[in-house]
Amino acid sequence: MTKQIVPGAERSLKNRVSMRMTISNSLTMAYRNLLLIRRTPEKLFDVTIQPILFTLLFAFLFGGAISGSVSGYLPIIIPGILAQTALTATMSTGVQLREDMDRGVFYRFKSMPIARISPLTGPLLADIVRYAIATSLTFVMGYLLGFRWASLDGALLGGILVVFCSWCISWIFALLGVIARSAQTVQGISTAVLFPLGFLSGAFVPTSTLPWWLRDFVNVNPLTYIVSAVRQLFNQGTIGNDFWLSLIGSVVVVVIFAPLTLRAYMRKA
Repeated sequence: MTKQIVPGAERSLKNRVSMRMTISNSLTMAYRNLLLIRRTPEKLFDVTIQPILFTLLFAFLFGGAISGSVSGYLPIIIPGILAQTALTATMSTGVQLREDMDRGVFYRFKSMPIARISPLTGPLLADIVRYAIATSLTFVMGYLLGFRWASLDGALLGGILVVFCSWCISWIFALLGVIARSAQTVQGISTAVLFPLGFLSGAFVPTSTLPWWLRDFVNVNPLTYIVSAVRQLFNQGTIGNDFWLSLIGSVVVVVIFAPLTLRAYMRKA
């Protein structure tokens, strides 16, 4: 007796195979990006040198002026450096994507029997490793300077929150990498966006010390909520409203920018 395949079941099987292939190809592309980093370690400068340099500079230059001592400033600056460094690392997502498209790598991928979306999703997955490196180095620098967390669970949750929010925000720069005309354009626009977001936030100074007109902007800056959530997790070991606002805001970014990025990418892939 021959088995008959219901058309709907056949389509469902194809969708499952296609999804399995997409995941497998995306992981392969992520591994490719990690190999590129191993061969060109200077690509990690932004997530290795920056957290070390910024932590030392801000702690010793502004610690006494803002908090009276370096040790008193560490509970403020460590969460700020953590969030800013990971957020800055998202810029390379769009730059690397644009460079691959300019070099014609994506045209070679089009001729291969792989999921068309994997050259986009692979690098986004690989960047999670970069965010984790930046987070880990900031933890180490804070500990060496004498900063101690209220609880290990709170510290780990704060690090995971920063990595997750950074990955969500990287979709914005992935879209920029797809639609921009050059990698220099992506880098220029990204810097113009990230620089004010990083410094005009609660990352480096208490927002209560700012003038009212600047405080209004800082209070609506999404980075302020991420820093506040991480600061509460680090210093008190508790989850507050800023934690949930950061999560919800990050998910909203993915819901908005992921479809836009995929649509723009599929038109060119």
